[in-house]
Amino acid sequence: MVLSFSSRRLIATVLLSLIFAFPLRLAAATHTVSEGESLCLIAQWYQCPLETLKTTNGLSHDLIYPGQKLLIPEKDKITYYVRPNDTLYTIGLLYGIDYQSILKDNGLTSTVIYPGQLLNIPIEENTYSTLASRGLLMTKSVPVSRSDFDLMARLVTAEADSESYETKVAVAAVVLNRLGSSLFPKSVPAVINHIDEVGAYQFTPVLNGWINRPANDEARRAVLDALNGYDPTNGALYFFESWVTNPFLRSRQVSKVLDSFTFAF
Repeated sequence: MVLSFSSRRLIATVLLSLIFAFPLRLAAATHTVSEGESLCLIAQWYQCPLETLKTTNGLSHDLIYPGQKLLIPEKDKITYYVRPNDTLYTIGLLYGIDYQSILKDNGLTSTVIYPGQLLNIPIEENTYSTLASRGLLMTKSVPVSRSDFDLMARLVTAEADSESYETKVAVAAVVLNRLGSSLFPKSVPAVINHIDEVGAYQFTPVLNGWINRPANDEARRAVLDALNGYDPTNGALYFFESWVTNPFLRSRQVSKVLDSFTFAF
């Protein structure tokens, strides 16, 4: 089809208006979408505000597909969109900065925040070192790949979907604490799929198959917080539903009780 001059001029005018409406930012990287990834997860992975990621790629929705290539904007400014259950403390952990820095940078006089609120995140020396730029996270000197990340998020979803956000983070933290213990295997899949010497599965969702259900976004955020050092359990290696009477678990020193779970060393 051949466009008339007037049609071409109209298209050019529309394109120019879009450029001025949505200023372009230089791309620091290109991300190829993998199966099971969401736009929210990718934005968190690269420490990029979700709306900035959408604008950079000309998206008006959150729908993406495997194989799609997304431009990741340069990290010259961070704006965080507050979500339900967020606190300044957990947001600070996400970016590796003290919550008081966020408080000061936004001129806030209290720690009260609300979903949908926009916060400026002050860029400090370690702000972008909390997440690796090429798809690997590091925790306790152990590399955690995207598939490991998804596996942890699926475990959190299966184990604690009905529990509070703090409990979700705590479940993820137990997996990471086991990575740092000589008592357990040294990779995320090995820890989660571990069967002990008496043939007992360490995590019920692996036994009943619930581990294969897709992870939800809150579980992904919880894993991200745990990877960034937030551990509500203070180093626990075990967790169990508080009604469980297993003698071995009951013999462990209790670290913390959260919702229906007991966490222990």
